[in-house]
Amino acid sequence: MVPDWTSVIIGIGLAMDAFTVSLGIGTTGQANSHRAKFRLIFHFGLFQAGMTIIGWFTGSTLAQYIQAFDHWIALVLLTYVGGNMIRSGLKPETENYLVDPSKGALLIILSIATSIDAMAVGLSMAILNEPWLIPSLIIGIVTWIFSSVGNFAGDKLGRKFGKKMEILGGLILVGIGIRVVVTHIY
Repeated sequence: MVPDWTSVIIGIGLAMDAFTVSLGIGTTGQANSHRAKFRLIFHFGLFQAGMTIIGWFTGSTLAQYIQAFDHWIALVLLTYVGGNMIRSGLKPETENYLVDPSKGALLIILSIATSIDAMAVGLSMAILNEPWLIPSLIIGIVTWIFSSVGNFAGDKLGRKFGKKMEILGGLILVGIGIRVVVTHIY
């Protein structure tokens, strides 16, 4: 089967937030077991595909309500997590970021925050009367791959540069939140 190149390109665009968040989390060393890394990248890919499907099924009916504030939700969620990473990075070396980002509510918050744009893509697909299953799966797989690469690279950078990378990762998350708001306003 030949991949749908349009879906791959859209998937790469959507996966950038998940890649960057995975990179930031990798720098903290908190999701360093194979199981934790798998949970993180699995959920990012799953939510990216799932939000695309949800967007497609909700169609244009719900779009007018979600588009009014979805970017603010992403900003708040990413700023919250990024702020915690920055605060942790400023603490002495012996103190660590205590919450595992690959578990519980924090994992869900990160998964939603990085996949809100996928819902808009799904809405667009519904409006254009495009199919949803194969493109959604491709988008999820691309996100899974990019999240894997981001987590691996973040882990290597975190080991080399220590807590400075945790601060940088937090700043990147806040920056993504700001970018989401700016791109929605303009």
